[in-house]
Amino acid sequence: MTSPHIQPQSQPMRKVLAASLSGAALEWYDFNLYGISAALVFNKIFFPDVDPAVGTLAALATFGAGFVLRPIGALLFGHLGDRIGRKKCLVATMLIIGAATFLIGMLPDYRQIGLWAPALLVLLRLLQGLGLGGESAGASLLTVEHAPRARRGFYGSLTQVGGPIGYLIAVSLTSLFSLLPEDQFLAWGWRVPFWLSLVLMAAGLLVRRTIEETPEFARVKNTGTQEKMPLITAVRTYPRTLALAFGARIGEAASSQIYQPFAIAYVTTTMGYGKTVALLSIVFYNILCLVAIPFAGALSDRVGRRPVYLAGASFVVLSAFPYFWFLDSHSTPLAWTAMGLAAIGGAIGMNSVQGTYFTELFGTRVRYSALGIASQASAMVAGFVPFLATALVVAAGASWPIALLLVTVGLISFASAAALRETRELDVSEIEARTAPETATPHKDRTHA
Repeated sequence: MTSPHIQPQSQPMRKVLAASLSGAALEWYDFNLYGISAALVFNKIFFPDVDPAVGTLAALATFGAGFVLRPIGALLFGHLGDRIGRKKCLVATMLIIGAATFLIGMLPDYRQIGLWAPALLVLLRLLQGLGLGGESAGASLLTVEHAPRARRGFYGSLTQVGGPIGYLIAVSLTSLFSLLPEDQFLAWGWRVPFWLSLVLMAAGLLVRRTIEETPEFARVKNTGTQEKMPLITAVRTYPRTLALAFGARIGEAASSQIYQPFAIAYVTTTMGYGKTVALLSIVFYNILCLVAIPFAGALSDRVGRRPVYLAGASFVVLSAFPYFWFLDSHSTPLAWTAMGLAAIGGAIGMNSVQGTYFTELFGTRVRYSALGIASQASAMVAGFVPFLATALVVAAGASWPIALLLVTVGLISFASAAALRETRELDVSEIEARTAPETATPHKDRTHA
C-alpha cells in the first residue's frame, strides 16, 4: 500500500477534462440517441400494429425504462467507486452502455420476431440505464475532486457540457440518415448511429485509461480508511441533505425530459411541425447549452451555487405556460424561441452547477454513493415524464397539464435548494472534518442547513 505520507498530486486540468468530458459526451450520445429514436422511429419499428399515438406512448415508455436501473447503477458503482476508486468504475460504465447501444442497432424488428423485439429493446435500455447510473456521479467527481477551489463551479460545469455535445452528435447523425427514403431509413438507416457507438466507445476508453485517480480518493485509499458500506454511512450521516438533493434534482431532471424527448414527439406527432423542425429545435437548444452551462458554472464561483440553482428553478416555474403557448402557436420561429429560452434558463441553470454543488455536500468516503443515489433516484422518476406528459396530452387534448407539471417540479426544486447550505467556500478535502451527523443535535443540523 502506498505510504499515507505521500501526498497525491493533481493532474493538469486539461487532461482531467479530456477524460471526463469525452466520456460524458459519449455516454450521453448513447443514451440520448435512444430518446431521439423512441420519438421518431421505435413506434413504427417495434410497435407497428397500434394507433400512431399509442405507438408513440409505448415507445416513450421504453425510453423511461432506462431510468429504472439508474438508481441500481448508482448504488452498485457508487459502492465500488467509494471502495476501489472513481477511474475503474468509469471504464466499466462506458463498456456497459456502449455495448448495449450497439446491440440495440442489431435488434430484429417486431415483424421479424414479434413481441421479443420490444422485450429485448427494454432489456438493452435497462442496461443503458445501469451504466449511466454510475457514470453521471463518477464523471462529476473526477473533475470536481481535481479542480482548484476557486474554479470548481466552472470546471464542474464543463463535465455537464458532455450532455449537449453527445446530444448534438446523436441528432446530427440521426438527421443525416433520416434524409434517406423513409423505407430505407426504417429498414437500416436508423441503426447506423447505434453501430457507431462501438467506435465512439473505443475512443472514450482510450482517453479514460490514461487518467489517474482523483487526489481526494487517493488520500482515502492510501490511509486505508474507505467505508465498508458507504451508502449506509451516507444515509446515517446526511439524511436531510440526501432528501433535499433528491428534491432539488427533480425539477432539473423532469424539465429536461420535457424540453427534449417529449418536445420532439409533441411537435412532430401532436402539432405536425415535421421531423426537421423538431430536430433543428433541439439542435438550437443544445448549441445554446454549450454557452449557457459554463457561463452559469463560472457565475456560481462568484455568487455561490445556491443562487444560480434557485434562479434555474424559478425559470422553470415562470416559463412553463409561455413555453407551451409558443409551441402551440404553429409558428416555427416561436417554437425555436421557446427552445432557446428553455436552454438559457430552467434546467440548464440547475444542471450547470449540480455536479459541483452535490459533490460539495458530501464527504469523500461516501461521496460517490451519496451523489449517485441523490441524483439517480430522481432521474428514475423523471424518466417517465415523457410517457406521463404524452398521456396527459392524449387525455386532455391540450398542453396545459404539462405546463402545470413543469410548475410543480420547479417549485419542488426551488424549495429543496433553498433549504440546502451554500458550499462555494468549502474545501472538498476537509468536508469530513467539518461534518457531523445531521441528526446529532438541532444546533448541528442548523449549521449544515
